[in-house]
Amino acid sequence: MSDTPEIRLHHVPWSRSFRILWLLEELGLDYDIAWHDIRKGDMQEPGYKAKSPAGRAPALEIDDQVIFESGAITQYLAETFRLGALGRPPHAPERIAYLQWISYAETMAGVIEQLNINHVFLRDPSQASPVVIKLNTARLKGTLAGMEALLGDQEYLLPSGFSAADTMMGFNLFAAPYFVKLDAFPRLAAYKARIEARPAFRRAAARDGVQTFYDRDFYPVPGPVDKNVDKLKG
Repeated sequence: MSDTPEIRLHHVPWSRSFRILWLLEELGLDYDIAWHDIRKGDMQEPGYKAKSPAGRAPALEIDDQVIFESGAITQYLAETFRLGALGRPPHAPERIAYLQWISYAETMAGVIEQLNINHVFLRDPSQASPVVIKLNTARLKGTLAGMEALLGDQEYLLPSGFSAADTMMGFNLFAAPYFVKLDAFPRLAAYKARIEARPAFRRAAARDGVQTFYDRDFYPVPGPVDKNVDKLKG
């Protein structure tokens, strides 16, 4: 790889690929963006699927390589640039926690994706399942509660400070409050404000511009919540 690699990020604004946009800014790397619109279906074309087999963003072109999946891209970039300062190498005391948080971010994002489908993509409310919405909202609350407990009084996810694990959570904490209010999670609310105040986050957000995916500030659970839903959220 060259000392100044050519980097192109395939990106959908305010989606999971924001993780990589933010990380590139934290690493101080020069890059271009190939913008995609999830509603137009261009990522399902064969040319794009050659870069990302599932037809999803992000995909990262770096010199003659193409990497897909945000967790893989995150680990590669964090271990390759800035002498690995934003990663945690094998045998480092925080390596396990670092990898766990990267995977936990995907667990949470998967639940958010289901809520996006029911609240946003299914424009006809009659097509959405209230039971599924209730279940996934309960699951999202559960992942937020787990994160709140593990975060404790730390400024960032790892005791030693900011890492690429935090950039993996950027999209999640942008999207989660549209479905679960953070009033019950004061540590997470403070953490969200802390990461959003970082200059690199602000630069990434400025490149994305005003979000247009969500058409309201909050999407409530329809109808009364079944008391048995919490038993199914695991």
